[in-house]
Amino acid sequence: MPSENSPHPTDRYVVATDGACKGNPGPAGWAWVGEDGNWAAGSLPAGTNNIGELLGLLHAITDHADVENLLVQADSKYAIDTYSSWMDGHRRRGWVTSAKKPVANRDILEQLIAARDARRAAGRPDVVLEHVRGHAGHRLNSWADERAVRASQHAAKGEELVWTSLRGLDPLDVSVDPPRGSADRNR
Repeated sequence: MPSENSPHPTDRYVVATDGACKGNPGPAGWAWVGEDGNWAAGSLPAGTNNIGELLGLLHAITDHADVENLLVQADSKYAIDTYSSWMDGHRRRGWVTSAKKPVANRDILEQLIAARDARRAAGRPDVVLEHVRGHAGHRLNSWADERAVRASQHAAKGEELVWTSLRGLDPLDVSVDPPRGSADRNR
């Protein structure tokens, strides 16, 4: 993974994110998987798919705070649009929607703003977000989906946990497709 100590600190690092929910709302999971096989995932006994998608994005950004050029691929237009277009407007309007209702997931949006602002304060470029089609054979997204679904299964047992290869778990072999249990179509 490139970092400021890397011989090529301007190289980009690609991370795919995903969220999953068993029911909506229900037990939820989030995940990110990097191009080098590093990954993280977490479970929430109560959440929504949107919460899972936003948490995948948040952790992808915060877990790679030292990466100069971070490209995050997500299948969630909601997460991409929230980060790219909506969260600052929500903050400017006092965290209420145009219908004067409280903005959903404000706590996560505030953390996303803080993560973005920390990158800027460190002189790093903004994260680049790229939309990818979910369940369509995009290998990194398929791995992120597999990890998020697995995390949501733990959430269904009432477990609220975080797993990561950055703290001792094995990286994934992202040169191959994830196990068949993922929701992707056959390729």
